[in-house]
Amino acid sequence: MILIVDSGSTKSDWISVDSNGNQLLEKIRTNGLNPAILKEKKIYKIIKSSEELMALKKEVTHVFFYGAGCGTEKPKLLLKTVLGDVFFNAKIEVQEDTLAAVRSTINTDDEAAVVCILGTGSNCSYFDGNVLHQRVKSLGYTLMDDASGNYYGKQLIRDYYFNHMPETIKIAFEHKFNLDADYIKHNLYKQPNPNAYLASFAEFVFLNKESTYIQNIIKDGIRVFSKNCILQFKEEIKTVPVHFAGSIAFFAEKEIKEVAKEFNYRVGNIVRRPIDGLAKYHTKHI
Repeated sequence: MILIVDSGSTKSDWISVDSNGNQLLEKIRTNGLNPAILKEKKIYKIIKSSEELMALKKEVTHVFFYGAGCGTEKPKLLLKTVLGDVFFNAKIEVQEDTLAAVRSTINTDDEAAVVCILGTGSNCSYFDGNVLHQRVKSLGYTLMDDASGNYYGKQLIRDYYFNHMPETIKIAFEHKFNLDADYIKHNLYKQPNPNAYLASFAEFVFLNKESTYIQNIIKDGIRVFSKNCILQFKEEIKTVPVHFAGSIAFFAEKEIKEVAKEFNYRVGNIVRRPIDGLAKYHTKHI
């Protein structure tokens, strides 16, 4: 049995397939397993709290894990150790979420493309058909993550407190969320996963897309992302497509294509959940 995992900071999707690519069980979902944010004990707790995963632990022969926070060796090794302890009969492979986006969006194994992630966080890389290239290392949600869920959550909260929201949007925002200052600060500075907390506000953006104010927020975020991330590869985008993966990208497809015209790049595939493409990839290469 093969386990394939697509993990962000908010949630992790697990699917089990056989060597022919047949899905064996329903998709399993746990909390996100970002080893750059969570301590080892917490990661163990999240995995072991899933009865479905624990029922499979002896049968699993391979675990292919793709996750946020797995771009450097120390957190990657931490997660590999935890997974190896739990799934003790399995070969473990841990890769960063960027590679999951590549493998789930490219049309052929050797297709060159710029591949972007717009989910809870954001990232951008160039796949030359063989090797993944990143020219700027991500410093996480505090300093980077343009056009991500946590970016849009931060923009909404700031606009609310700086009184930049139109009155109708402000009333709707107050109705949907607890906006007490102490409550927000508690979640940002006292609770784990503040990036996921910020990203929880992003749904509001896509439920209110008819507003000109919201449209401007979405496009401004994509413009910043395009300038800071996609244009790292300004020579490459002259000849290759720009693929996107993640829920923010999926719901902002129209705005992405509009901004792409401004920045002269060609939008390729947009995939909401990379895990579906990963199943096909790994059963083909096992």
